[in-house]
Amino acid sequence: MSATPLTDFSRLCVHTITTKPWSIEEATEKYAEAGVAGMTVWRQWLDGRDIAATGERIRAAGIDVVSLCRGGFFPATDPIDRATAIDDNLLAIDEAEALGAPLIVLVCGADPGQPLEASRDQILRGIEAVLPRCEETNIKLAIEPLHPMYADTRSAVNTLRTANDMCDKINHPLLGVTIDVYHLWWDPELKEQIERCGQAGRIFSYHVCDWRSPTEDMLNDRGLMGEGCIDNRLIRGWVEEQGFTGPIEVEIFSNRYWESDQNEFLEKIKQAYLDCT
Repeated sequence: MSATPLTDFSRLCVHTITTKPWSIEEATEKYAEAGVAGMTVWRQWLDGRDIAATGERIRAAGIDVVSLCRGGFFPATDPIDRATAIDDNLLAIDEAEALGAPLIVLVCGADPGQPLEASRDQILRGIEAVLPRCEETNIKLAIEPLHPMYADTRSAVNTLRTANDMCDKINHPLLGVTIDVYHLWWDPELKEQIERCGQAGRIFSYHVCDWRSPTEDMLNDRGLMGEGCIDNRLIRGWVEEQGFTGPIEVEIFSNRYWESDQNEFLEKIKQAYLDCT
């Protein structure tokens, strides 16, 4: 059953990558003016900044720091590269703690020089290696399955079933999943696997946008909700049936929108959030 329409912006979260031309300071100011309730911060927006002070600034503007994006990219044929990835994820956990972000989204990675099963095993080992730091900081990790077109280099986790299986194997309360409609809308098992997530209490975050058809760029041509073929409201209904009441995160990679006026784009996001999410 489709979810009921949204009537306010109390659950609206926007990723800093969505309004890519804005700095973290500009995004904070503009989101606050627009009544956006939450922000997911991408790590490159923290470069050269006092991370703790940045988190304080966001909260002082009345915006919740929803999550830090992104960790992951664990697999590599070279063991030195795998060790480097673990170190970077430990750093991301420290950054999340300083920022005041309760969650890190994992884009798990893949290496085209090895079978997907090898990459998946390295993802498991990598997550297990950093969970002790999560326990020290109480930072959660969310595995985000990516669309199969990214299985070569971006993620060997391409279905929600695979993410659920990994969570079952590791069996840790600080490990869950991110459900991103862009990556999962096509999956005939999606409703069943969302129910499985709900039963395990592991829906940690929920991302929205739309799939434009035809898609002109495999990475940077996502649409606003309502511009494509994803039934956002139906999927939100499935997620909410499993008890999820958290932020609805708008994550749009779009060369078209990045080249546009970002103030106008943010207003379009707000309208699409109410009309089509």
